[in-house]
Amino acid sequence: MKEQLTVPRAEFRSYYGKQILKTPVWNWMIAAYLFLGGLSAGSAMLAAGADLTGLAGLRKVSRIGSLVSVLASLYFLIADLGRPERFHHMMRVAKPSSPMSMGTWILSAYGPGAGVAAMAELMPGRLRRTWLGRLIARLARPAGWWAATTAPAVASYTSVLLSQTAVPAWREAHPYLPFVFTGSAAASGGGLGMLLAPEAETGPARRMAVAGAALELTASRVMGQRMGVSAEAYATGRAHRFRQLSEALTVGGAVGAVIGRHRAVTAVSGAALLVGSALQRFAVFEAGVASTRDPKYVVVPQRERLEAGQRARA
Repeated sequence: MKEQLTVPRAEFRSYYGKQILKTPVWNWMIAAYLFLGGLSAGSAMLAAGADLTGLAGLRKVSRIGSLVSVLASLYFLIADLGRPERFHHMMRVAKPSSPMSMGTWILSAYGPGAGVAAMAELMPGRLRRTWLGRLIARLARPAGWWAATTAPAVASYTSVLLSQTAVPAWREAHPYLPFVFTGSAAASGGGLGMLLAPEAETGPARRMAVAGAALELTASRVMGQRMGVSAEAYATGRAHRFRQLSEALTVGGAVGAVIGRHRAVTAVSGAALLVGSALQRFAVFEAGVASTRDPKYVVVPQRERLEAGQRARA
């Protein structure tokens, strides 16, 4: 005969209604850092493709965009540190088990390639005629290829960084966040190319933007359906509003990339993709912060994992 409970099951509460986890001390700068790193990676990949196909205008804006966005990303990352002047301490060790340590070295490997490729586009005519200018011009293509090779790691490592924390909405999303962030990076890189490159050279940018938007939206929807109770953090509050607006802008930008052949339509669609990608990062950030304030996002997944382990042993 099945045993019956004499008391109701306990509700998912902590002592005295207090939250279990400490809310992250990170602010909006981290969300900006997540977006700009992805934008830089997407731009670097697009620049390498433009270089191979001889699209000089698209190559130029993508290379410069890659450098500017990675520098801005590093600024926001360093500015958010408790002691920004000690940022160089992150370079003291290489710890494979630490996503932050690995991310530091990934950015260190990626940055010089993006920098040399962009410098080749920014050099004035007088400098181009010097030995240094000729050296930079000769190194621009291999440097751009190197940046494109390391770009996927730059686009996705931040998702690993978030999912390795104790924050429920980030930790439970670990199977899906890399696809969301990589797709978002491709969409934003394509969006930048659509916004700034000559209209005749925006074909590769449009195709990259559509592919990235499709991956981002699909992964985001799958994440919302399979995450369990932690998915509620993405469907309520500021995170939900950011996510809804992000999806609307990303879909609109992708549609514009497919059907648009007019300069104004291409530029507006590119801007929509950029803003949509940024809002996707802010939505993920806000969902994580919100999930630390409600004990159920901590307790329910723990109980589900415990029960699953018990069933497996049985």
